[in-house]
Amino acid sequence: MPHFEEIGNKARGRHIQELASAFAEQGQRLAQYKRIEEDDETGATQAVEAKFVTPLDPVVVTADGRRLPSVPVDEARKLNALRDELDGRETPRSPPRSAVRVGKDGMVHGARLQSPPGTRTLDEKLDEQQDEKQAEMSDAPLREAVPLSRTNPLFPPLPMYGPPTTLRTVQCWFFRAISSVLSLYFLLAIVIGAISAAIPRTLKYMRQRALLDNPTKRRPFYQEEVKRAQERKTAQREWVQQQKGKGTQTPSGEKATAEPQDGEFVPTEGGPDPLCVDVAYYARRVGLDAETFDVQTEDGFIIELIHLFNPREYRKPPPKSHEMDGPDNFVSSPHDPGFAECDTLPDGQKKYPVLMMHGLLQSAGAYCCTDDDSLAFYLAKSGYDVWLGNSRCGFAPRHTLLHPSDPRMWAWNIRQMGVMDLAAFISRVLAVTGFPQLALVAHSQGTTQTFVALAKEQRPDLGAKISVFCALAPAAYAGPLIGKIYFKLMRLVTPAIFRLIFGIHAFIPLMLTAHAVLPGKAYSWMGYHVFSFLFSWSDTRWDTGLRDRMFQWAPTAVSAESMRWWLGRECFARQKCILATREEGALEDKEDEEDDEVIRRLYVDREPHVTERRKLQRNLTSFHCAAPAHLHCERGGRRGEFAWYDAQFPPLALWVCGADDLVDGRRLLRRFDRGREPHVRIVHQKIIEGYEHLDVIWAMDAIEKVGKEVREVIWRTVDEGRQGICRVPVGCRGRLEEETPEGGGDVPMMHSGGRLRMASLSEQRPAWLGGGGGGGGEDGGAADAADGGVGMDGIEEDGGAAPSTQTDASKEKAGEHDHLCEEEERFGRGAETTEERKRTGRQRAGSEALFTDVQEKGNPLG
Repeated sequence: MPHFEEIGNKARGRHIQELASAFAEQGQRLAQYKRIEEDDETGATQAVEAKFVTPLDPVVVTADGRRLPSVPVDEARKLNALRDELDGRETPRSPPRSAVRVGKDGMVHGARLQSPPGTRTLDEKLDEQQDEKQAEMSDAPLREAVPLSRTNPLFPPLPMYGPPTTLRTVQCWFFRAISSVLSLYFLLAIVIGAISAAIPRTLKYMRQRALLDNPTKRRPFYQEEVKRAQERKTAQREWVQQQKGKGTQTPSGEKATAEPQDGEFVPTEGGPDPLCVDVAYYARRVGLDAETFDVQTEDGFIIELIHLFNPREYRKPPPKSHEMDGPDNFVSSPHDPGFAECDTLPDGQKKYPVLMMHGLLQSAGAYCCTDDDSLAFYLAKSGYDVWLGNSRCGFAPRHTLLHPSDPRMWAWNIRQMGVMDLAAFISRVLAVTGFPQLALVAHSQGTTQTFVALAKEQRPDLGAKISVFCALAPAAYAGPLIGKIYFKLMRLVTPAIFRLIFGIHAFIPLMLTAHAVLPGKAYSWMGYHVFSFLFSWSDTRWDTGLRDRMFQWAPTAVSAESMRWWLGRECFARQKCILATREEGALEDKEDEEDDEVIRRLYVDREPHVTERRKLQRNLTSFHCAAPAHLHCERGGRRGEFAWYDAQFPPLALWVCGADDLVDGRRLLRRFDRGREPHVRIVHQKIIEGYEHLDVIWAMDAIEKVGKEVREVIWRTVDEGRQGICRVPVGCRGRLEEETPEGGGDVPMMHSGGRLRMASLSEQRPAWLGGGGGGGGEDGGAADAADGGVGMDGIEEDGGAAPSTQTDASKEKAGEHDHLCEEEERFGRGAETTEERKRTGRQRAGSEALFTDVQEKGNPLG
């Protein structure tokens, strides 16, 4: 008769075998390939562990240490539980927990996602049962691998695709074939719509030209455009002559108007523009250069990080340093070989790092296509260490394991772009520069990535790595454009039909094919008119001579799942917000209406002497109200309970486009002003009236209205200790008690030619079009001021020569710079001495006092 101990050993052995079998089965379910398909080339691709990047983003670690994209949380838990039990861990690992954020409508955001209490429908319960059954199937058909979007309307679950099989490969090709045809029809419909919308404008233009009227002269910066076009032609001609040995003089387009801190910027490229997709080429045209680093995300994507530098002072690291590093972020230390390898300058001359993130369907080149008026080049020449991030998948999709034909490579949306891509970029920049923080500048979708990533239920710890977040045209709330008929039709399409039309891979890859096949000018012309039709923006404030460059950088490859998040029936287009449901937005609107009525009772009705015109100039909807008598304060300050962000959120600066139909930046300002984000410190905010969505980076006066303020905001939020080891950027206040560096008013210009003119140029109508007062004399300026309007120029053309532009001092829209006036009255313009601060009673830690927002604004009509 067998001994009891032997029976126990046999039972334990069978149990271990069962565990090993279950673990192997689960590992194969989440692997890149089935075990029988692995060879020496593929390596060991079986899943051995799930690593939780965030509580909602587990990624698969394969046997050879590489990564596969996110999988459902339940699948990851099962894999880790089996491994822990197999390894004999006494306390099995549990998935990490995140902060839980509760919305006004009862929606719970965080590691435990659920519908509002009491609102779960029978369909939702049936969907949950179906998903549980699906999770138990090891080889679900492709159509069943796509989950129903029921868990959270903000970030619905992504499809899960297992290792490729013959059947799955056939199904993928079927999806690609069907979607290529249907998306082609969709694209043709958009092109036809754009052409139809352009025909009336073209006929009107032709009729005006036939009547000897040139409508382009009505453009706000027409004279400046003509000047710049002629300067570019002259510079190109002289560059060609110089290259042929016919001349040795500096091209006339080079304008070293102010001596930079680090010597001259000498262009090493020139001549006619070939319209290439190469940031380094355009950097060399203005005396800079660029290098590209490969960066690996925590889910295995390989993304590009572009570094701008001055070739006359920068020593490039060895080629091996440009290769991708490991998938783990923020693990480097000062003792690692590659730490601070790009920090080649001594203390006192170091440059503070700035990371720039691009918008939807764009790439980093969007910041580099307008010569010296490009924001990236401007910040680099000002004295910052500028880095440009290209989010997944760009022009060349890459992954450490997956091929672009694998649908798993495209199962991601804006949340993965935020919590993984942004984190990877920040980690790499900090590692190679040796700084503990950087400044983040983002436009449009780049701001969405950041706002999502920093939410308290996502990855708020990233905020500690950012010294200031500069948001250009912030995309948190949808603008009125979302109500257009073509966007409404997109919201009628179910997720299954959306995937049938646009596929389960890249979104309309035909656009990338057209980019590669069509000539540059033809492609840019088509791109401008199509995007202008879709997003209702124009080139009114752009330099049209450079417009062909602007649309060489779009579109890039994005996943169909990402576009479904933007346009689909259950996500951003429906909720009209990135972090709140439509129901929660309605509740906030009701609160704001009540607050506005209280403000009117307290202030407007008590001051009948204020004129109606003056009342209209006041922005009650963005009033930062703090008086105890106000309605929302009577609620006991509960607004902060529903905040998106915690105290880890970095200082925030916002530039909102006043004529932006794509996103609603004013509503985001209202969220901050109404006390809904008590932990967010606004250090700068500005509404630029008349600006459209892309004007904030492409307008001819964008450096004047945005760039100089970005440059100043970044420096004034740098920690005092790091200010001490960095050079003071051109045109910024000196560190601590130092004054502004002499001769540091602006950076040198080479081919933009017009920033000095733009500094005194406002958007005006010429005198011959009926504009007011002429060319900047004292009388004319006084008349303009008395009238309360914007000064007008008198423009004359002298034969065939370049037109001469005489301008009055730049005047902004009414109220546009009110906040700057308040800052000057409160803190003064220049750096103060210690004695002055003692006399006025102001204390200053580093440069923070300039941005103090503890004291609330007073009477909005005062």
